[in-house]
This record gives sequence, structure tokens and C-alpha cells, in this order.
Amino acid sequence: MNLKILVFTTLLAFLMSCGEESKVKILKLAHVLDTTHPVHKAMEFMAEKVKENSKGLMRVDIYPSSQLGGERETIELLQIGSLAMTKVSASPMETFVPEMKIFSVPYVFRDEEHLWKTLESDIGKKLLLAGQKFRLRGLCYYDAGSRSFYTKDKQVVIPADLKGLKIRVMKSNTAVDMVKALGGSATPIPWGELYTALQQGVVDGAENNPPSFFLSKHYEVCKYYTLDEHTSVPDILLVSTEIWEDLTEQQQKWLQDAVDKSIPYEKILWKESSDASLEEVQKAGVTVLRPDKTLFREQVEPLHDSYKGTPVYELLQEIQKIQ
Repeated sequence: MNLKILVFTTLLAFLMSCGEESKVKILKLAHVLDTTHPVHKAMEFMAEKVKENSKGLMRVDIYPSSQLGGERETIELLQIGSLAMTKVSASPMETFVPEMKIFSVPYVFRDEEHLWKTLESDIGKKLLLAGQKFRLRGLCYYDAGSRSFYTKDKQVVIPADLKGLKIRVMKSNTAVDMVKALGGSATPIPWGELYTALQQGVVDGAENNPPSFFLSKHYEVCKYYTLDEHTSVPDILLVSTEIWEDLTEQQQKWLQDAVDKSIPYEKILWKESSDASLEEVQKAGVTVLRPDKTLFREQVEPLHDSYKGTPVYELLQEIQKIQ
């Protein structure tokens, strides 16, 4: 008899837990970053806030390190509603929102303050929502610092030093044009394949922010890091429009509030990680160079002019007016 009661109560508890679990709204978030990356930590913080806001009625489960595919794959999963959220760089988004090319155009922003004033302006907000017709809704921007060149065997101090060098870029036509304008040979390669490509000499270098340079261990191969800070390409947290519209108004508020609270937290983590990364790569024998950016800015002026007559050029002019 006691055994029957035990079995019955165990089964009842199991069924009740299943019922409670079924009431929880679960959103899956996948991205390509390592779990030590500041943006991943910020998304973990966001997930905790979602849980707090909803008192456990809503949950964000995170799948890092390309577990569900690269950036292109996760974007496609969002479009068909098979994945709720992802984090991507703004550069691949230019395929869907041509105006996002602006982030891959070099030397658009005067400094970090100018960048964030732009992102928080009507311009930035409009860009976040411009992908909705492709079933991609931007929830926020995350700080991804400035991108700079790193190379294996040759120091880059002036633009002419890039001549003849094969430089890895993201899959972005604008990023390709940027490297060409500076005199290098642009080679789009998936992020996950870059370490091997550097080792084997497929490319002579790449460009990225300090935390990515350090956490990817590319500093083991590339011993020169030139802080020319040519572009400031933010990360974008996306949600599938199909899944967003399926959420209740209350659930949308829980999620957006959690996202908004994660932004300042991510900025703090980013600054700490960026400073620490530069320190660590120098300890590992990397020479960090700080060139005269004026030479690089002048070199890409024709690239800016090439956008005349396009929405990107109009956007460029609007951004320059932001003080």
C-alpha cells in the first residue's frame, strides 16, 4: 500500500511539474560568441531580468558558441520562426537593411560618444526596426567597440602598409570596399575558420575589436595590432518578428525592459574586457601600434563620396549633423 501511495504521489508531482513547465514561455537565443565574451554575459544578465520581470513565467534559454549555427544560419532560423532570438554584428544585416552599410563605412563616427548618440537617436531606432519586413526585429544595440587591423608578419602604420596584404573581413560588401580603399586585398572568411586561415597563410591578417582578437586567440598567430579604429560596428540583438508578434503585450514588455537594462551593463563589461584584452595580448608578445588616424581618414574619403545619390550617403550626412 505504501508503495502504491509513493508511486501515485511521485506521478502526481511529475504531472504537476509538467503542467507548470508548460505555462512558462520559453524563448531560445543562439549566437556565435564564447561564454566569456562580454556580450554573452550581458545576454545572460538580460535572461535573468526576464525571469525576474515575469516571476518565472517567461524564460530565455541561451545557446552560445555557434551551437545552432553561424550568424547566417541563426538569422534564417529567426525568419522561419524556428528560433526566437540571436545576436549578430550589424554588418551581415546590410543584406536585409541596405542602410546598415553605414556601420561598415570607415570613419563615420567621430568618437564613441558620437556613435552612441547616433544609435540612441531616431536614426538608430529606425534602423533597428527596418528589418521587420524580413521578419527580423532589432531589440537593441550592444557595444562592440571599434575594429582595427591585426597582421601576422608586417606592421601597419600607414595605409600603404596594407598594400599586398590579404585581410579577412566579414561577409559584407562595404567591409570589402573599405579594405580595398585602404590598399589591402579583402577576403571574406567565416569567423570560425579564421584561426586556421591565418595559420595556413590563406590571409595575412584580419580586423576586429580587442576582446575578439584576444578571446579568439588570433594573437597567437598575429603579432601586430594597429589601433586605427576604422569602423564602429555594433552588435544587434534580434527577435523573430513572428515570435515577437505571438507574445502578449505584457510578455513583450518583460522582454524589452530586460533588454534595455542589459545595455548599460554590457557597456561596463565591454570597457573592462577591452582594456584587459589589450593588456593580455601585449603580455603575449603582440606589438600594439597607435597610428595617425588622419592618414587613414583621408584615404577613405573617395569611398564616402562614392555613396552620393544613395540612402547611405544621405544617412552619412544626417549622422555628421549629430552633436
